[in-house]
This record gives sequence, structure tokens and C-alpha cells, in this order.
Amino acid sequence: MRVRVATTALGITAALLAAPACTSGAPNTTTSSPAGKPARSDRNAAPLSSAILKTRLLDESDLGSGYARKPERPSQHDDVTVIGCPALNELGGEAATGGTLTFPRKAKATFTYADSTSEISEELYSDSANKLSDGIGRIFDAMTGCPSYQVVAGGTPIDVASQKLTAPHELGDERWSQLLTFSAGGRSTVVKQTAIRDGSLLLIVSGSPALVDRHLDKALTKATATS
Repeated sequence: MRVRVATTALGITAALLAAPACTSGAPNTTTSSPAGKPARSDRNAAPLSSAILKTRLLDESDLGSGYARKPERPSQHDDVTVIGCPALNELGGEAATGGTLTFPRKAKATFTYADSTSEISEELYSDSANKLSDGIGRIFDAMTGCPSYQVVAGGTPIDVASQKLTAPHELGDERWSQLLTFSAGGRSTVVKQTAIRDGSLLLIVSGSPALVDRHLDKALTKATATS
């Protein structure tokens, strides 16, 4: 059975799916130790506005030299065909429209690094803790429930391998992490994706595994700052 899933719901950009020369070797999945546990959000706090979330995104000064922000593009949910993943099929139309993560309060930034063959993307969402937990949890469970499947994007078949990872337990209230390997035309792209829910805020960092590991702690610290 085939279903159409908007992969942009989890911030996996078309550029990463189709990167022509972004072959990755064995990923570095070691999580850096945090310098200090970030301030915890009030579990009952009102959701933050999109305007406030934007101010809590990492920028070039936070990331350091060699990073360049990609121009923001209009939100797109390009349909792709998913073959061989019953767990994604079970999400049905909700997955097909990317509806699970279409929270109204959100902000996103994507950066290229060095020679532009590596990227890191940060997404922030704010809503009730229950809604955030349910939305991201179902998506991660579905994707990691299939160790391998295939997507067809723009007529190009892409083999996908997923691996559930252990997210750093000391961060946030809930956490999810996975490693995705996209293979097409003899090339492979490895994407690590880690999500942290802290109170009424959800942080998702995706991209090259080493970059995700390097910047996850500082992203959460800035996102949950109260001043």
C-alpha cells in the first residue's frame, strides 16, 4: 500500500534528500555533555508566540564561524510516495498532510556549514505539553518502527533506513532521536534528528550527525531561556 507523506513535517529538507555530493561516512553519534542543565520551562506556562520563538532560534553568532543561514522559503509540503512502511500507513491522512506538527506557533532556521555540503536545521514549536508530546511521539514511533522503506520523490526512488537512538536523558521532559540514511543513485546522506520537549516548548534539531551533537545543548539552552 502506498501513502503520501509530507516529509517536511519533520524538517527533512528536499536539499538533504537530494544532496548530489553529500555522501556521509560513519556518523558521529556521541552526544556532547551539557555544560549545565538549561532552565526548565513552567509546565503550565501559556504557549509562546511565533515572534518569541524566532528570537530563541540559534543564529550565526551562536554557531560560530563557517555557518551561513539559508534564506527562508515558503512552507512546502511536497508529497512523496512511501512504500513498505505499515507504521506510516497507519497514520493515514494525518501523515499525508504533515498535520501532526502544524502547530500554529512555530519558528525555523536552517544553516549550511563550511563547503555547504552539511546542514543543520532547528525548529521550535509551542503548545500544550500533551499536544506536543502526542504529535511528535506518533511521528517518531512510526518512522523508527520501519527499519527500512522506500520513498519516491519527483519520480526518483530513495531508499531509507531508520534507526532509533537514545536521546540524552538529562535534557528536557521528553526526548526522541533517530538516525535516517537516504540512499539514491549510489550516494547516501545521513541525517540525525533529535527532538526535546521542555514544558510547552518543542525543539527539533536535524542535519549532519556531528552538527546536531555539537549544537543540541546550546539550542535547548537558548530556546528555554526565560530572560
